[in-house]
Amino acid sequence: MAPPAETRARAVALGRAGDEIVAVRLDDDPERIAVCRAEDRAGLAAWVARAEAEERPRWVWADTAAWYAPLLAAGVRVERCHDLRLGRRILRTALPDAVPWHEAPGWDAAFEEPPTAAAALFELDDRVDADDTVDAIDAVVTEHARQRRAVVTASNAGRLRLLLAAESAGALVAAELREAGLPWDADRHDAILAATLGPRRANGLPERMEQAAAAVREALGDPTLGLDSPPRVLRALRAAGVHVDSTSKWELAPHDHPAIPPLLDYKRLSRLLAANGWAWLAEWVHDGRFRPVYVPGGVVTGRWASSGGGALQIPRALRAAVRADPGWRIVSADVAQLEPRVLAAMARDEGMAAAAAGSDLYAGIVASGAVATRSEAKIAVLGAMYGATTGDAGRLVPRLRRVFPAAMALVDAAARTGEDGGIVRTWLGRTSPSPDDAWYEEQSRASGGDASAVDERRARRSARDRGRFTRNFVVQGTAAEWSLAWLADLRLRLASLGSAADGPGAPASGAVFSDRPHLAFFLHDEVLVHAPASVAEEAAQAVRDAATAAGRLLFGAFPIDFPLDVRIDDDAAK
Repeated sequence: MAPPAETRARAVALGRAGDEIVAVRLDDDPERIAVCRAEDRAGLAAWVARAEAEERPRWVWADTAAWYAPLLAAGVRVERCHDLRLGRRILRTALPDAVPWHEAPGWDAAFEEPPTAAAALFELDDRVDADDTVDAIDAVVTEHARQRRAVVTASNAGRLRLLLAAESAGALVAAELREAGLPWDADRHDAILAATLGPRRANGLPERMEQAAAAVREALGDPTLGLDSPPRVLRALRAAGVHVDSTSKWELAPHDHPAIPPLLDYKRLSRLLAANGWAWLAEWVHDGRFRPVYVPGGVVTGRWASSGGGALQIPRALRAAVRADPGWRIVSADVAQLEPRVLAAMARDEGMAAAAAGSDLYAGIVASGAVATRSEAKIAVLGAMYGATTGDAGRLVPRLRRVFPAAMALVDAAARTGEDGGIVRTWLGRTSPSPDDAWYEEQSRASGGDASAVDERRARRSARDRGRFTRNFVVQGTAAEWSLAWLADLRLRLASLGSAADGPGAPASGAVFSDRPHLAFFLHDEVLVHAPASVAEEAAQAVRDAATAAGRLLFGAFPIDFPLDVRIDDDAAK
């Protein structure tokens, strides 16, 4: 039923009470409204659609993947939500003593097995509270209040609220990406595999892999060598005079032996076959769509992960298989040097921001006089952000300290904090995890009166390792926040473009997205939009405008550019 106009709410919680789905208004005088029976999902979708049209509330629920996927399948899109599981994970780490988090351990246990979009809508809330006498809707309302109380205690409450909103918006995007899917041409994928690996065989390896394997065996004089067994390959290499400790590309490549080129070729082809070969194609591509399972905040820095389909590891060779539907276009966009630009903005380093003005930050660093070549600039910046102290990076990073002192001071301070066992925070307040007990034990052992030289070396090494982690955490985590802001803004801009009813539809994208531009793929600093040809240029401009807005939202008037490489085409090949 539609709520009366006079009680319009800013937020509405969804949960379960017995066998009913219940909505609770989260205003000053909460009102509980029984919406429908648990088995009547169509009734829930119709009610949410009416409430969305009349009130545009912020939906508060336990888990976006579980609640939103059935709504999308029923053709219902929502504008805003607050994902309590994601919010709790951020707040419990950032504000461990703000509220008694231990009073509801079920919320934390839910993260041991992250729910996916395929999870049953009405089963997830059972894990919120072990006490069967407590309605799940009460647990949802209580947890929402708990999180609000925690945020109020924070010195950076405004930024934390923005982070929670961005994280929840990301959860909506992840669900929508899975629902719409990435347009995928299975025939083109098959042709790429055949051209790269050789024609598919019912039994045995593809032809080119077999040829590479035969060349390795011949060069090593071992006709029965199994190339998928690293220990056997290492023994064979050492017997042939190639003394290496692993079969990694970086360790093999410097050696001049006839077995190395075909071995590297075999490894490359084997990765393609295993990760994105014909078995992957059969499992993950259906009806012209690739629908991976994204995990927002799946990495401690806030970056996304994937729990199915490997969306974050699609090789460039397969980008040509990403192909728009007839009458549609792929709008691709990626950010140039996102993390160093974020570092400049966080540190308020105007010199580094000036170097970043335009399209190539590394060229700007060369122009600043810090280094002589673009390749040196890249080595120096990556060394600064990842804590490299040897080789070319060790030689070049001190030059950055002289030219960009504020930026370098920020990452150096983060590293010192990490080495001392402290925690660091991203721009919006995501907190790095504390060291584990083993780390503290190692440091304690090294400071004891009977500590050996080995103990001291181990402690110093583990301290430096943690410093490198915290040094990068603040930058990578803030870059992830910028990307979330970009996604959240772009999602709304694309929705505002409306439908393209006069052109061909894209029915495989689902009821919500079959006639309108929509996000189809996201990878850290890159997005793909599937758009009707008639609005492709508008969608491309929306991508650019959203990037500008994300920079302003996070960093205000600080003069930092986030330039995009934007392309409109029939596919995603580059």
